[in-house]
Order: sequence, then structure tokens, then C-alpha cells
Amino acid sequence: MGEMVVIMEMIATLMVFPFLAALLIALAKPGKLRDGLIYCSSFVIVATVLLLCVSSLQGGGTQSYLLETQMLDEFFMVVELGLMGLVFYYGIRYKRWIVLLLSAAGTLPVVWMEAAGLSAEGGEHILVDHLTLIMCLVVGIVGALICVYAVGYIKDYHKHHTEYKDRSSFFLSMLFVFMGAMFGLIFSSNLTWIYFFWEITTLCSFLLIGYTQTEEAVNNSFRALWMNLLGGMGFSFAILYSSIALHIANLQDLVAASAGNGAVIVPVTLLAFAALTKSAQMPFSRWLLGAMVAPTPTSALLHSATMVKAGVYLLIRLAPSLHGNLVGVMVTCIGGFTFFAASLLAISQSDGKKVLAYSTISNLGLITACAGVGLQEAVWAATLLLVFHAVSKSLLFLSVGAVENSTGSRNIEDMHGLIVRLPKLAFVMIVGICGMFLAPFGMLISKWAALKAFVDSKSVWLVVFLVFGSASTLFYWGKWLGKLVAVIHRSEQLKDTVRKSEKCSLYTLTFLVIALCILFPVFSGVFVEPFLSQMFNTTVVALISGSDINAMLLMLCMIVILPVMVNLLTFGKENKMVISYMAGVNRGDDRTFVDSFGQEKSMYLANWYMDEYFGEKKLLKPSLVLASAIMVILMILAIGGAI
Repeated sequence: MGEMVVIMEMIATLMVFPFLAALLIALAKPGKLRDGLIYCSSFVIVATVLLLCVSSLQGGGTQSYLLETQMLDEFFMVVELGLMGLVFYYGIRYKRWIVLLLSAAGTLPVVWMEAAGLSAEGGEHILVDHLTLIMCLVVGIVGALICVYAVGYIKDYHKHHTEYKDRSSFFLSMLFVFMGAMFGLIFSSNLTWIYFFWEITTLCSFLLIGYTQTEEAVNNSFRALWMNLLGGMGFSFAILYSSIALHIANLQDLVAASAGNGAVIVPVTLLAFAALTKSAQMPFSRWLLGAMVAPTPTSALLHSATMVKAGVYLLIRLAPSLHGNLVGVMVTCIGGFTFFAASLLAISQSDGKKVLAYSTISNLGLITACAGVGLQEAVWAATLLLVFHAVSKSLLFLSVGAVENSTGSRNIEDMHGLIVRLPKLAFVMIVGICGMFLAPFGMLISKWAALKAFVDSKSVWLVVFLVFGSASTLFYWGKWLGKLVAVIHRSEQLKDTVRKSEKCSLYTLTFLVIALCILFPVFSGVFVEPFLSQMFNTTVVALISGSDINAMLLMLCMIVILPVMVNLLTFGKENKMVISYMAGVNRGDDRTFVDSFGQEKSMYLANWYMDEYFGEKKLLKPSLVLASAIMVILMILAIGGAI
């Protein structure tokens, strides 16, 4: 009993403390006091997450809490109305009337249901299982590191962007509000509670994307707002149907009831729709692309630890109820197509953050497709993809932000020879890129498991999407990696202006990417396999064999051994400068050459981005239209068949 009280206290700390920290940070003036508040708050969150994981694992299983919550329910209802009022304020101020309608359509039905006493009874409101712990680690550790990074980043950001009003205290506080909302969402089992925190993340993303208050930032923030409010409206209708028609209040009870009740398909379809909007799947991907106008910590938090992960988290929870029905077909179709289309669109991008945005949408599509399949091995792949993607992508976003503050550009073409100019930043960026697509890092391992699951499910079109989508990732990651290590003679090292708080986050995330590569079988055995055993009510055997692990360890050793051997073999030998062939007489600097007419010309090497084949003007609109048609048709068929 005492252990349960301790766990509940830690859960309460994670759900409440970030909001209190956000309030103090918002009131604090820029300076050492505010920085200290952020560092201490981040440490408290990470320490509490780790203690909760240890205590829960020692407890040995799933635990539920809070059966009677009338006062909290009433408090949440008041806050929901306050959130709707805030949306109304911004909607009227900027004359965006659609957000008023969507906010009212999502909030008022749930408030009416609660006030009229029509909400279903039964079940605890808080759930802690192995998936909850996985999400706690992602949100707590990655989110806290992003907050620490933001301390130094935002100072340099306003130093370089004097045209923007310095509202850094507001910005930093909203990062903690975001984390608090995510903790509330992942701990909640009650659908109304999940919806409450779901809407807080929507409002947080709106405020952070519009931070600079430029016309572009405002437009992009409202696009994110209306798209996610549309998904929230679907979530709201799912709650109404579950409570009034099915008398089900909890997400876990809804999934359990799906096995023998065809009517459950209706709320499952609506929840899946909400998850697809939140995870920026086509046709809703444009809101996530627009988020890159915000300062880099916003992008890192949205793409890796919070907003979009809420969507795929919900889909993983729903996975057993998606297997073998039209809702699952809708989710796999949208996810698989998004993975393939976004991979192609990323090829044509030279803006580092935009490449990462398309890559995020693509990988979320793969996680979505795995959840839609609903098989054990597919959910295993989806869960590990979620973790590996969160760590690697946050590292890449933060490193791009540091490079932009150091060089004034985030364009991949301007990162030529970064291994010489900014070697430390180049190293962490290379680790992040390798973590996304090279063996034996986790993303590639998870894709292998996804491929096996797609083959076992006999989904030929999913296999095609995965194979060709994965092949296309080689183009944009390979080009980026090549730019980092391609060195022009006499390239000079730049002054390292990265602040200590930024380095702390970057190096910690680099370590985590490598550690996950080595320890992923342990992570799978401790967290993922017990979760799958409980979800599918069966014993889950290890999905990676011993021979596979040995092969991956051998690849890892080769990655480490080869550079060391090269250094040993070349130790003490003079470097020989090799002049490149330049279609003319090289002037000796690898920068200019004399052509056949005797004229001196400058040389510039650039990647080919194949914009004429895979550019946004060619592919984006047709992809959005096709995804919209698929979603609408399958939603109508799924709900119509259930009713």
C-alpha cells in the first residue's frame, strides 16, 4: 500500500509540477534566476521519471489509480471552457472564424455531457503500464533536454533576430506546459481526461508556432490550430458515443470491448481520425511543415517528444481494435502512403528543418501503418520506432538550430565541410543522421521488423510503400551526410559559439542514440515485450534472435574499429594534398579553375534535389487530395458499416 502511495505521488508530481514550473518561469525575468529555475525543474522531472520507472517495474505490472474524481472533473470542465475562451479571443482578434466553430463543436458537447451527468461511470482515471513508462521516458528525458537546450538557444536567437520581440520567458514556460500536458495525457485512462490534455497540447502548439508574431507565423499557427481542433472534434464525438451509447468511459475498456461489439468501431474510427490529425498524417501534414517557422526548440518538442507522439501513442493503444477491420485499413493506408509520399518530398528539400519535418511526417506514417496492422510484431516495431525516432530526431533538430545560430544558415548546402568548420556539431549531427537510416541503429532495425509484420499480414501494398519509401530516404540522408564530410582545401575552423546548456543537451542525446543502439534488446525485454504480452494476453517471445543481435554487434564494432584502424595505419605519415579534377586546370585551391578559353571560373559543388520530379509543386497537392479521398471514403464505410 505504501509503495502505491509513493507511485501516485510521483505521478501527481509529473502531472502538476511542470505547470507550476511554467508559471514561475513566465514570471521570472531573463537572467540567472530564470535559467536556474529551468535547470532545476528539468532535473526534478528527469529524476521523478526515472524513480517512477524503477518503482513501477519493481511493482511488477499494471497499476490503476483514482476511482473518485468528481472535484477534478469539475475543475477540468472549467479549464476546458477557459481554453475555449482563449481560442475565441485569438480567433476574433485575427478574424479566423473557423476556429471558433471547431472549438465550440469540440468543447461544448463534452461539457454538456459532464454537466448533465451523462458521462459513463466506472474504472480508474490513471493507468501506469509499460507503454506509459516508455512514453514517460521519452517525454521526461527528451523534453527536459530540449528545455535545457532552449536556455542558451533563445538568447542567441534574439541576438541574431532583433526584429522579433523578446518574449523568451513566455516561450520557455510554454515548453513546460507542453510537457505537463503530455504527462497528463499518457497517464490518463479516462477518455474525457485524455481529451482535456489533448486540447492543451493543441493550444500550446498554436502559441509556440506563432511566437514571432509575423504574418507567416500567425498563418501557420492558425493552420495547426484548426486542423488539430478538427481532430479534437472527432475525439469529442467519440467520447459522447462511448459514454451515452456504449456506457464506456475508459480507453482500455473501449479497446477490450471491440472484440465482440461492432458498434465500438464508431468511436474507434473517430479516435483514429483524431490521432491522424495530431500525428500530421496526410492530408493534415501541412500544419507540421508550417511549425518550422518557430524557434528550433519548438520544432524539436513538437516532432520528437510531445505533439505528434500523442497521436501515434493513441494509435498504439488502439492497435488491437484496428486489426482486421476497415478502420485498420484506413490507418494503414494513410500511414503507408504518408511514409512513401513524404519520403519522396523530402528529397527535393535543401532547408535542414524542412527535411527533418518531412522525415518526421514520413516516419510517423510508418509508425501509424504498424499500429494499423495490429499484429504483435507490428506494434513492437511501432513502439521502438517511436522511441528511436524521438531521440534521433530531437538530436538533429537541436544540432540544426545550433548550426543556424553559429553560421547564420540552416541550408544543407551551407553545411559543406562542417566536419572541419564546426567538428563537434558535425559529429553529433552525423550520429543523428546515422541513427535515422544506417545499420545497426534502431530505426533500421525497427523498419526490418515492420517489413516482417507487413509480409506476415499479407499487405503487399504496405511492403511496396515500405521498400520504396525506405529507399528514398537514402537520397536525402546520403546527400546531407555527404555535405558534412566533403571538405574543400583550406577550409577554416569557425569559432564554436554553442553555449554550455546546448552542448549538455546535444552530447546527452548523442550518448542516448548510441546507447539505444547497443541496449535496444534490453530495452525491448524490459519495456516493450511485457507491454505486448499484456495487450495481446499472450506470452511474447523475443522478436530479434540471438544471431541477429550478434550481426548487429559486429556491425557496431566495425563502425568503431574502422576509423581507429585508419588512424593507426596513417599515424606519423604526412598528409598528401590531392587536387580534384575540375573540368579544367585546377588553380590549386580546389575553388577555381581555368577553362578551355583560358578564363578563370569559380567552382561550386551542389547536391541535385530533383525538384522537377519530387518537388512540392509536383507531388504535395496530388498527395493531399489522394489521402483526403482515401480517408473520407474509408471513414464513411467504417462508420456506416458499424451503424
